[in-house]
Amino acid sequence: MNTNTAITFLGIRFRNPIVLASGILGVTAASLKRCADLGAGGVTMKSVSLQPRTGHHNPTMMGTDHYFLNAVGLSNPGVHEAVKEVYEFKKITRNKVPLIGSIFGGSIEEFLEVAHLLCAAPIDILEVNLSCPNVGDEFGCPLAYSAQIASDITRKIKKVTAKQGVPMVIKLSPNAWNIAQIAAACEQAGADAITAVNTVSGMAIDATLQAPVLANMVGGVSGAALKPIALKAVWDIFTTVKRIPIIATGGVLNGEDAIEMMLAGGTLVGVGSAVWWRGPEVFGAIVSEIIKYMKNKKIHSLSTLIGKAHHTL
Repeated sequence: MNTNTAITFLGIRFRNPIVLASGILGVTAASLKRCADLGAGGVTMKSVSLQPRTGHHNPTMMGTDHYFLNAVGLSNPGVHEAVKEVYEFKKITRNKVPLIGSIFGGSIEEFLEVAHLLCAAPIDILEVNLSCPNVGDEFGCPLAYSAQIASDITRKIKKVTAKQGVPMVIKLSPNAWNIAQIAAACEQAGADAITAVNTVSGMAIDATLQAPVLANMVGGVSGAALKPIALKAVWDIFTTVKRIPIIATGGVLNGEDAIEMMLAGGTLVGVGSAVWWRGPEVFGAIVSEIIKYMKNKKIHSLSTLIGKAHHTL
């Protein structure tokens, strides 16, 4: 049986729906290409800011069998170095793999400037990260907690991306109780798609040392523990937004997880911390597991699964 894993997202063809999520292996052109070579249908860069950022002091990461916790603190080399990596990536992949750029800022002015600079490079899509959970002390309450603020930022950045012809995706936080309403507000303000979700805020305490494990004390929870939260967010957003697609991200470790995300409403599926448990070969492994599922269920085109769970009630 022939199976078609290709997905069209914002007019761009992805050979399969599995994309490298922002923050994992997405720093250099070579690391991005490796993920594509190992099976990812597309890749997302690590979020970049206007100026280089060192992030938080170690320890910044820890993991268990059930979750991964990180407080890297959005370390990155700055947008000017990131632009160089974009050009190199497009060169070494011969422009065959969709590249999603990701940005964040400490102010709306910084968001706009970073968006302008990165969109001038040959990225295919721009992801606007409003939702990192472990830099609150520096940037204040994440912007994705307020529908009005998220809407205002979306509207302003859309003027930049539209002028440069780059589709814009807004990345939202699972910490927001009204994430579906925020997504709808972003849609009305001009967002072309939504990424749901970023990590959820959490922490770990070492009982022996009687102190927090991470130097930052709090961090972002990803991995299996995040999946039911992310799945619910994707489900709610799919029922609320009217026209725009979703990149479903959070706790995807295998093909069945990815299928569930698509059934809930995801068009693309982000994979990140699964690399911690299954290695970078996880991208190809998940695609193989998806194909096996399609053959077992006699599904020819993967796109028919998007949001299907909503229609079985």
